[in-house]
Amino acid sequence: MKLKLLFSCLITAGIAVPALAQEPVDATMVQKIREEGLNHSKVMETAFYLTDVSGPRLANSPGLKRAQNWAVNQLKTWGMANAKLEAWGKFGKGWEVQKNYAAITIPYYHAIIAIPKAWTPGTNGVIKGEVMLLKADSAAELEQYKGKLAGKIVIFDTKAPTERTWKADAARYTDEELAEMAKAAPAAPRRNAVDPNAAQMATFRKLRAFRAQLSQFLVDEKAGLVLSQARGTDGTVFTTNGASYADTAKAVAPELETSSEDYQRILRLIKGGQPVQLEADIKTQFITDDLQGYDVVAEIPGTDKKLKDQVVMIGGHLDSWHAATGATDNAAGSAVMLEAMRILKAVNFKPKRTIRIALWSSEEQGLFGSRGYVANHFGDPKTMELKPEQAKLSAYYNLDNGTGKIRGVYLQGDSAAAPIFKAWLEPFKDLGATTLTISNTGGTDHLSFDAVGIPGFQFIQDAIDYGTRTHHSNQDTYDRLVEDDLKQAATIVASFVYHTSQRAEMIPRKALPKPQPAR
Repeated sequence: MKLKLLFSCLITAGIAVPALAQEPVDATMVQKIREEGLNHSKVMETAFYLTDVSGPRLANSPGLKRAQNWAVNQLKTWGMANAKLEAWGKFGKGWEVQKNYAAITIPYYHAIIAIPKAWTPGTNGVIKGEVMLLKADSAAELEQYKGKLAGKIVIFDTKAPTERTWKADAARYTDEELAEMAKAAPAAPRRNAVDPNAAQMATFRKLRAFRAQLSQFLVDEKAGLVLSQARGTDGTVFTTNGASYADTAKAVAPELETSSEDYQRILRLIKGGQPVQLEADIKTQFITDDLQGYDVVAEIPGTDKKLKDQVVMIGGHLDSWHAATGATDNAAGSAVMLEAMRILKAVNFKPKRTIRIALWSSEEQGLFGSRGYVANHFGDPKTMELKPEQAKLSAYYNLDNGTGKIRGVYLQGDSAAAPIFKAWLEPFKDLGATTLTISNTGGTDHLSFDAVGIPGFQFIQDAIDYGTRTHHSNQDTYDRLVEDDLKQAATIVASFVYHTSQRAEMIPRKALPKPQPAR
């Protein structure tokens, strides 16, 4: 693309850019990367080992440790240097499901779709009995159930989901949607000290406080099993945790997150005066031998005398929830980043700057793996006291929005990076990657880097059925991965990493954030 046209496109997209020379693109290397990434890919093989072979990868679980150890060994096999597990700090207990069976037995037999909530105990053998409806919205209303719940199977009077839709589960961004993203203006500084969500937060805190009271009441009354309605429809169960992972956490009652269809069937029968009996056998295990959290780290060392101490990083989180094998969240992103590293080694690339991959743990509980790594290596966002390594990291690229192919980059407010990325995307126009948006996107590990002034970017991806069907659900399996999309993503990431490592200058930075004291 000619410079004049490039500049015009960026202005049209609403991204202010300074006057600058054309950003170079190595067409020969791009072609090598495309050939390896699109025609000799190993990304699905990698995804297979991370999902089907490793299993669910809840934080600190045996499944996560299997995936981490496999990734370290595979990186070594591909010729990476310094491949290891690196501790980032204390996390807490691991946990896994070892047995899960639940079924209605009266008025007829029906195996229900239900998944133990994370970090909840099992039933200590088979439990059988009538399902008891508990209706209470306050601690005072719980008193009527005192002495009546020991060994009982409890259900709550919960409304049916209202999220039914006639839209397709899976979708790609339209040209119009991408154009709107490109037009986004930089976010204005927030001046209003009043939180517009204050009322909602107050309601949430009240509900959370009652939930804690209810949880303790069920334990004190020795309830045998609790049924709660999962978010989701059509047999999809979006899972959550039912207790804390902290090694000092209080005990809770066994709890099954139940599909809305099965839950509402049981509830209708009970409210219609029909007795419902259930049997269940739930076995879970807590893992407490090592409470530390770990990230997978490996490198392709830099070779330039002046630049080899500088670093380009890529990553995604390797942990998942436990209802399935975490394919789109986020074995997809991890497999793509591993594949990008493999591609660069396969084309015999000797980078100027060091290239480092990190596969994070405990992202699902609060970006803990990347935040711990950033605190250990780069600085503390609470005080903005920075370490020498912070000045040597050119950029961090993240992938964590499902199986969809890359459509562009969220600039995270870094307008100076726009002309650079625009040039680097140009060779992949035929693969659908063209869009830059100044907008921020949240909820994943690039934020840990952005918080200490390091350019951290998440790629724009087609959503496919990420938000509607697979994100944290029992549907998040290998079968949901789109092979061509993962090949495309790994190829683009490898090219971005190549050009970042070879660029004369590091990626431009925004102004350093102000310290963010813990609230």
